[in-house]
Amino acid sequence: MSAKKAKAARRATRAQAGVVKTKSRAPTPKRYQPTTATRFRRGVWVLLAIPLVVGGLYALSAFGKGGGGGGKASHGSGAYPYAIGTPGPGDPAPALTLPSTSGGTFDLASYRGKAQVLLYFQEGLTCQSCWTQLQAIQKDLPKFRALGIGSIVSITTDPLGDLKQLVNDDGITIPVLSDVGAQFSGANAWGANKYQMNSMMGDRDGHTFILVGKNGRIRWRGDYGGPPKHLMYVPDNRLLADLRQGIKNQA
Repeated sequence: MSAKKAKAARRATRAQAGVVKTKSRAPTPKRYQPTTATRFRRGVWVLLAIPLVVGGLYALSAFGKGGGGGGKASHGSGAYPYAIGTPGPGDPAPALTLPSTSGGTFDLASYRGKAQVLLYFQEGLTCQSCWTQLQAIQKDLPKFRALGIGSIVSITTDPLGDLKQLVNDDGITIPVLSDVGAQFSGANAWGANKYQMNSMMGDRDGHTFILVGKNGRIRWRGDYGGPPKHLMYVPDNRLLADLRQGIKNQA
């Protein structure tokens, strides 16, 4: 038997025994085809995500503007910068007539020709550091009086009853005015709520100090609550230094 015939015979024998080796191709992987229900669910999630993304971008934009759109702080020290909003130094002071925790109604116009008034617009009940600020000012009242400041009042958009309870608990004697609805804090008057901590604070003020002179005009303004640092507390020595510089500039 020739070698070729012998090889063929061996193949036939292995085939009968079920051990023939054949070349096999790897199976072609099947491409994933999402079902109609899966595609529908994906579409719903995309539609839901679009407004969330747009809303997030809007919020970030508003946050960068200091909540209500206040300008970036570029005055004062690097650690405690402030913006100067509108109305600003040299402008006539808008009206300010509000109920006070000291009783009765505070009327800014009644101080014209008599004394300078320092207004402190602040966030209110939701900001503990704002009340710490007011307590520090109360402790250092002689230093503020030395600058010729006759009266200091704080303004928030909280209800008067809640404010009375807080000042009573904290021993605060500086009058706090209730501007519910931001009639005077808003853009149509003092514009103090442009400089908020963020855009989700509604009508609440930021952290703004405004010095009104005897002639009824603004002598200095510092809006600390806006970007980049969104400050809700300024040490008295820094605040007094900024006040002195502002008074000097308006002399």
